[in-house]
Formats: sequence, structure tokens, C-alpha cells
Amino acid sequence: MATATTSAYERFRALHEAAEPFVMPNAWDGASALLLARAGFAALGTTSLAIAWGRGRGDGAHSVSRAEAIANGVLLGEVSGLPVNGDLEDGFGPNPQDCVDTVEAAIAAGLAGAGIEDTTADPARPIHDFDAAVARVRAAAKAARGRIVLTGRTDNFLNGRPDLDDTIRRLVAFAEAGADVLYAPALPTLDAIVAVVRAVAPKPVNVLIGPRAQNVSLAELGAIGVRRVSVGGALYKSALAHLVGAAQQLRSGDFGDVRAAVANQTIAGLF
Repeated sequence: MATATTSAYERFRALHEAAEPFVMPNAWDGASALLLARAGFAALGTTSLAIAWGRGRGDGAHSVSRAEAIANGVLLGEVSGLPVNGDLEDGFGPNPQDCVDTVEAAIAAGLAGAGIEDTTADPARPIHDFDAAVARVRAAAKAARGRIVLTGRTDNFLNGRPDLDDTIRRLVAFAEAGADVLYAPALPTLDAIVAVVRAVAPKPVNVLIGPRAQNVSLAELGAIGVRRVSVGGALYKSALAHLVGAAQQLRSGDFGDVRAAVANQTIAGLF
């Protein structure tokens, strides 16, 4: 059982070892972190999309620095009191040492988890070659061991490479290299998720809401062995969608949606 003195890392690791799967929603600022904590979630993730868009930048291609990404995770943890998993993209550099430096910085900052992708930040060649991808995760895992939960992630399906065999090959190699959790966002079907879970067992798998092709409940994902579900930038984009609708009403002279905003006292009381 977690106690007040249990570290964020230990609390986060224990969630992956529990009997039931858990949802790790991705927050983006202090208010969103507090509201998600109030809703009863046990851990939060950052989202590189929201970090970048919130600064008026595009996501990826190193538009956000290592320091900015980690600082966002620290903020979410400080205001919520929850373990935070950092979306640390490709480790902010092409080499294994870049991944080590990123993991070490995340540990020093007190993050409970860190994700390292096989992306390159180069749109012309978005995914690292297999050997390079594995070497980067292996170096990150050596730095992470016993100090932070490391997620090894392949972004094939997000980058026009819908190759399930290669995705599984990469995730199995990441697991063997020492990653604690495995993750391939945007898997297309429940069968694809089942194949990933079986391939890397007994290590836990994170799923992005998914699968893309159908709406599946947490209970259904848990029944096939998924341990963690994240939402990426979905909550942030949902908030932006509400803003778009409210702005259209406001522009037409209708103040209804604006008046329906969360009361000041709701947020201020949490702070």
C-alpha cells in the first residue's frame, strides 16, 4: 500500500503491477492537473502536443526543449501530488547518450516515468532504423533502472508505417533491452493490441485510448492484458474544441457557452 513517504516512482511502478488496469490521463497545466487529480486518477502523463501548442509551436521536430518538457512534468506533479510520466519524445537527440541525458534529467527532476520514442524529428525519415532504435532504448533503460519507469515506444503507426510485424519486433527488442513498459500508439484494431500484449508479456503495455477502429472500454482492454491507458493530446484538443464552439457563439453575440465556464471558486479552491 502506498504511503505518504512512498516515492512517486514506487507509486507509479506499483500501478503497473496491480490487478486492474489504470487510466493515465495527460494533463497540460496546473489547472488541468488539479481537476484530473480531483477526479480520482492515480497518475498523470504529460503530452508533447499540448506543451508545444501551448507555446505556439508545432509538435515534434525538437520544437520544445528537454528543459521545457521536464519542467511541465514537474509542474503537473507539484500541483497534483500525483506521479507523472513524462512524454519525452525521442530523448531530444539522435544518439543513445541524448536519451541517457534525458532520463537522468527526468530522474533528477522527480518524474516517476519517462517515455523514449524511436522517432527522429526528421519528417523525411521519421523513424530510426531498428538497430539504432534499440541501442537508444537500451542506453535509456540502463540509466533508468530502479529509479524511473521507462516506456519504450515505437511510432510506426503515427508516421505512415502501418507495419504490425515491425512494430512488434521493435517492442519485443525494447522489452529485452530493459524498457519497463511498451507502447505503440494508434494500433488499428483490438487484434493488433492483443498481438502486442502477447508478444511482450509479461511486461506491461500502454495503449492510446484505442484501438483506432472501435471504441473499447477499460474493462475490455484489461481483459486482454493491457495495463495502462493514456489519452495523449485528446483532452487538450477536447478543451480546444469547446473553445472553438464557444468562440463561434461569442462572435455571433450569444454568451451561453461562455457563461457555462467552470466557476472561479472551483479552481481557486483547489489551488
